[in-house]
Amino acid sequence: MTEIRNIAIIAHVDHGKTALTDAILKQTGAAAEGTTMDTNALERERGITIYAKNAAVEYPSKDSGRPVTKINIVDTPGHADFGSEVERVLRSIDSVLLVVDAQEGPMPQTRFVLKKSLELGLKPIVIINKVDKPAADPAATLEQVLELFLELGASDEQSDFPVVYSIGRDGRAALSPDKLMTGGSMAEADILDKVPAANVSASADAPLMLQPFNLAYDNFMGRLAVGRIYAGTVRPNQQVFIKKADGTTRTGRTTKIFTFKGLERVETPEASAGDIVLVAGLPDIYIGETVTTDENAAPLPAIAVDEPTISLDFLVNNSPFAGREGKCVTSRQIRERLMKELEVNVGLKIDFSNSDSFHVSGRGELHIAVLLENMRREGYELQVSQPHVIFREENGMQTEPFEEVIVDTPSEFQGAVIEKLGQRAFVLQNLVQHGNMVRLTLLGPTRGLLGYKNMFIIDTKGEGILSSRFVGFHPFAGEIRKRQVGSMISMATGKALGYSLWNLQDRGQLYVKPATEVYEGMVIGNTAKGEEMLVNPTRGKNQSNVRASGTDEAIVLVPTFDLTIERGLEVMADDEYLEITPASVRLRKQFLTENDRARSRR
Repeated sequence: MTEIRNIAIIAHVDHGKTALTDAILKQTGAAAEGTTMDTNALERERGITIYAKNAAVEYPSKDSGRPVTKINIVDTPGHADFGSEVERVLRSIDSVLLVVDAQEGPMPQTRFVLKKSLELGLKPIVIINKVDKPAADPAATLEQVLELFLELGASDEQSDFPVVYSIGRDGRAALSPDKLMTGGSMAEADILDKVPAANVSASADAPLMLQPFNLAYDNFMGRLAVGRIYAGTVRPNQQVFIKKADGTTRTGRTTKIFTFKGLERVETPEASAGDIVLVAGLPDIYIGETVTTDENAAPLPAIAVDEPTISLDFLVNNSPFAGREGKCVTSRQIRERLMKELEVNVGLKIDFSNSDSFHVSGRGELHIAVLLENMRREGYELQVSQPHVIFREENGMQTEPFEEVIVDTPSEFQGAVIEKLGQRAFVLQNLVQHGNMVRLTLLGPTRGLLGYKNMFIIDTKGEGILSSRFVGFHPFAGEIRKRQVGSMISMATGKALGYSLWNLQDRGQLYVKPATEVYEGMVIGNTAKGEEMLVNPTRGKNQSNVRASGTDEAIVLVPTFDLTIERGLEVMADDEYLEITPASVRLRKQFLTENDRARSRR
């Protein structure tokens, strides 16, 4: 019988989880050179992991009775907005590889994922990665990791964690930084052998107990449940009972069972306790439900997920350019797409009570932006309102979500960062100097961060790194005035002309280029003085029969601020919509004409 071990790789964004997973797959022969766990086009473009993904490798066992050990690996996202993906994965595995950047040390998401794994009683294996970075300090990083373990209340056994040093990009690992400099590989470092065997308390003859932690979709088989078998054996054409956390039960029948081999899924006649499988044939299965062959069995504990922190409205696009670029434009089509998203995206909540708009709540701007980007690539056309944080009433007091922000920036920019975040109700908690770099730790309301990231890039000249994590709901922090600019609103419909934009660029920052089609009520830029301004971007230069070399002026246009979905969500005002189509992202007023806007203000 093959021994099974289940492991998740967790870390802060960009600390090297996927590179490390790719190296393990290649060195064990489970994947070819050049393949990567980041299979989604959006993941490859952004260079981050968005969806948790499964793989499996076969590893030589030290037990002569079991020549091969099967290790299921789950690569998890590192960005805080996709924390719900990490939370549900941690329930299904037996150990975690905690990857920490040797230069940056523990970051906000490191704390989040480590806290979740410690609460579940898992014993992490720490990998200090990117040891080849110029300012890497593996010894100091290890000290910070140990402090974090103790701060999060780790047990003595959890605090006595094995440590491996690695350069994941090159596929090298060793038990000390010195050995790493002279070679090393994942196999030599025995990373996978440090993973404990799957905890299987019941025999293969016991009733089946399986819990899905992820969902997949196949055009022929429909919805697939990705789950961990806690007891018993699952087979094709097996009659099962599906139980919710409240005890309600329904019946179903499995059709096909798949296990993982490398990055591929392989059909199998049966799978036993301890393994991670894909199950087809249960069209209405949801994450966290219990699949069992015993009708009287108690359901497994439900998978708890943190609540959303921001919300906004998804609406049918009703702009003058509606329907030009998208093929899915009706409220019914948008509703069906959002209901499909709910099946796999457990961090999302949607209110479908209105017929023409849908109130969507998520974990952050990036969480919502990724959904919108996927929808536009699928041909959907819609518009969204400005994101707002979700307030709560607790003990008669209004509370709001707060975030811990860690900023790494050159020391000459720290004043601007502290000043701007101070205006947004953030309080400086800690300041640590590292040569020319400064690490600032601040605490403040989530709504203070909305719309700040672009300003942060400008203030730090692109050299700063900002990371945040949700820390809970705290008392309301008071009024925050974030928007320092006004909107430059088109009063005409037509094509924007270079001559007109050349005259307008001195008044603020433009969002449109020459020859861009605009309509009345569309926001084509912002005004530096903070007041709304009606402009005509379609006005050309008056023509005459007289030409002289001294009277013609050379038109020099400043590069525009190109709107993306994330930038649009940041810069939009409360009375504006972000119009999203497969080919364009536009900003517009909710009321397109000046008369309608004046009437709404009254």
